[in-house]
Amino acid sequence: MKKVRLIGVPEHFNMPWHMAIEEGAFEERGIDLQWTDIPEGTGRMCQMLQNNETDLAIILTEGLVKSISEGNPVKIVQEYIASPLLWGIHVGAQSNFKSISDLKGSRAAISRFGSGSHLMAFVNARTEGWETEGLKFEVIDNLQGAVDALTNGGADYFMWEHFTTKPLVDQAVFRRLGDCPTPWPCFVIAATAKFIDENKGTLNHILEIINLYTLEFKQIPSIDRTLANRYGQKLEDIKEWLALTRWSQSQMDSQVLDKVQDTLLDLKLIDQKEVSVKILENLNN
Repeated sequence: MKKVRLIGVPEHFNMPWHMAIEEGAFEERGIDLQWTDIPEGTGRMCQMLQNNETDLAIILTEGLVKSISEGNPVKIVQEYIASPLLWGIHVGAQSNFKSISDLKGSRAAISRFGSGSHLMAFVNARTEGWETEGLKFEVIDNLQGAVDALTNGGADYFMWEHFTTKPLVDQAVFRRLGDCPTPWPCFVIAATAKFIDENKGTLNHILEIINLYTLEFKQIPSIDRTLANRYGQKLEDIKEWLALTRWSQSQMDSQVLDKVQDTLLDLKLIDQKEVSVKILENLNN
């Protein structure tokens, strides 16, 4: 049995992986796929990939591209979610901020530097027409850290996936001022260069299995109820999320990668663009 380490956030996007693992789909191919939840998100996962603490990650596109540009020996082996991620822009329930424009010059809570919550604060600032050089950040590690910071005044606003934070909005812990969608497919499957070099056959088997699961995922009877129960979500919210979400079974297009890199370069979050072959791995070659 080939042991493979896989990490991702504990969110509903990753349900197909859990189903495939629980149903023994990988074991049937001789693969012991070991999943670990990383609630801190993409910044932490990039670090784990670099430190060889995992082989694979389901990770945010922009955070991974930035990390690769900084020398992390990792590649995108496939798109995972083809649709944008809807980033909710949240303040504490008792906050005096009433609109997104009010947040100009305030402090953003981020899980860590290089994370999606960090990078999307720049994208949102550009959308709002703010100067990005003066953005202020408070590192809060994870969602609970954001709850604490926004409640006690340690930070002013927090960007996180709309539906993951919806229960906190419903409970009046957070107030959502609006949303900021990613301008590109949001999640990719990443692998370390070492794992790709040594385990191409295993990697192809893993992708083949997960692609079968994601291709038919929305057609699973009562999948909306299963997701709502497993992730503590309202059924109507899961139905809306499913309608917005598209899984991918193919590699990212180089033109899409160009858009990601052009945006990061424009925001001064990377120093230079990389050629696509340094970031995208074509396993069919």
